[in-house]
Amino acid sequence: MTAVDKTFEKQAFAALEKVIDPEIRVDLVSLGLIYGVTCDASGLCTVTMTLTMMGCPLTDVLNQAISEALMTLVPVQKVKINLVWDPIWTIDKMSCEARVQLGMW
Repeated sequence: MTAVDKTFEKQAFAALEKVIDPEIRVDLVSLGLIYGVTCDASGLCTVTMTLTMMGCPLTDVLNQAISEALMTLVPVQKVKINLVWDPIWTIDKMSCEARVQLGMW
């Protein structure tokens, strides 16, 4: 990964920290749901992520919020969500702050 890629990734994760799961009230990054973010030369930003459960009723809402957050960044022209189930999400992926916020610490 180049320095430019790392800089974009850092900016992308910062933008995604503003996307709050409406049910849990914690951001997606702190929940450990975002596995990676890349942007190619054409401006296609790919987010590799998971959800806390299959069939999450908020998938469309979260996808829209993710797209809106990332479209504010240069050079993003389009956002693609790559939803994966491997590795499976567990509470171990959550940040310490998220665990404290949810009373799990």
